[in-house]
Amino acid sequence: MNAVIMAGGFGTRLRPLTHNIPKPMIPLANKPMMEHIVDLLRGHGITDLVALLHFQPDLIEGHFGDGSEFGVRMTYVNAAEDYGTAGAVKNAEAQLSGPFLVISGDLLTDFDLGAALQFHQERGADLTILLTRVENPLQYGVVITEPDGRISRFLEKPTWS
Repeated sequence: MNAVIMAGGFGTRLRPLTHNIPKPMIPLANKPMMEHIVDLLRGHGITDLVALLHFQPDLIEGHFGDGSEFGVRMTYVNAAEDYGTAGAVKNAEAQLSGPFLVISGDLLTDFDLGAALQFHQERGADLTILLTRVENPLQYGVVITEPDGRISRFLEKPTWS
């Protein structure tokens, strides 16, 4: 199975910290955030990785190389401009075959990806999105789901009203 690591953003909300380093390369517990994601994927048997890059791609490619040092196979797709999430994945289409997982390279999570993949396969879903609850979703957005878990609506960064 392939995984796509979204690692091309500018990290503008973390400036000046991200002025000279891409957000996925910011150290967390003595290693770049994206390295934690690579470890998570490898731990779930997902070792064919495609990193989508835009901002300072050389720093990410220089750290991970072909991925062999991290127990994975890493390839890269560099974007000429910021295509957003869906556009960036579409830009990598030639590197992907069969089902694939998309994950952000600038987060820290311990989601059970194996359970998520099993859930996805059991449902015969076209797409599965992993969600988490937060106390104040206003800065993130809200996903409205049906009782069976199907998504019925997205509310992008709503107000309290």
